[in-house]
Amino acid sequence: MIVMLPEWLTPLLSEQTVKLLEYLTNGKHLAWYASFRYTVIAAVAGGLLAVVFGLLGASLKQSKWAPLRWIGNIYTTMVRGIPDVLFLLFFPLAFEQFVEWMWAYQSCTPEERAMATGWPLCDNAQWLLSSTEYLILACFSFGIVYGAFAANVIYGAMRAVPKGQLEAAHAFGFSSSQVFWHFQVRQMWVYALPGLSNVWLSLIKATSLLSLLQIVDIVQWAGRLGAPNYLPMAGLVHPDWRWKYYFVLFLLYILMTYLSERFFAYLQKRASRGMVRAS
Repeated sequence: MIVMLPEWLTPLLSEQTVKLLEYLTNGKHLAWYASFRYTVIAAVAGGLLAVVFGLLGASLKQSKWAPLRWIGNIYTTMVRGIPDVLFLLFFPLAFEQFVEWMWAYQSCTPEERAMATGWPLCDNAQWLLSSTEYLILACFSFGIVYGAFAANVIYGAMRAVPKGQLEAAHAFGFSSSQVFWHFQVRQMWVYALPGLSNVWLSLIKATSLLSLLQIVDIVQWAGRLGAPNYLPMAGLVHPDWRWKYYFVLFLLYILMTYLSERFFAYLQKRASRGMVRAS
């Protein structure tokens, strides 16, 4: 299906330009443009979850209770060492099979479970995930992995807050939780944002792995559209153009990086208002 150009525009363009615009606005290309939302959703939701897990991990690392400190240290140490692609494949698959295992004990008879030779244990326990559900699991995978990096950044930023200010807050009668949230967390963003911007850029790059979870994202569409295209009636429509489509993605990620740097510079300026820092 080809999206028709406005009639007033067609006479102003050459025939070759019209064919190019019609090619770039056909159904497959519009689906490619629409798939950009998967990248944006995965990046934004994964980034927000990374901040949540980062705050939790940093809080555990400086807990006064030793078992909580051990959990925080294990999280930030072990998860950071796991390759992104391995965790992105492991977590959704493990979660999917865990749910199917739970369903099997509710919807499968004991005879079906005993005679099962494959997975799932019975047809009623099979869970076929959609792209939306895979996207949700991908967001949590990104949040957990990059939350470990964010936790180290936030933990270092919390320790950079002058202790004298925290002691003064305690002296004025604030409770430990109030000092933590209203003073330490409030001021640590100034020190954490530069490191968090690096974590965010790494997360953006990792969104190119979404196609591993059967999500037809911009990378997978670029490979499909750029591959040599043959039609029985027309023959070769175009040769291997994948490098051209990947070059477009190259420029797109550069643009996202530039906008991210500008956004974090704005956050840094806003977080620094009213604070005096040593030059």
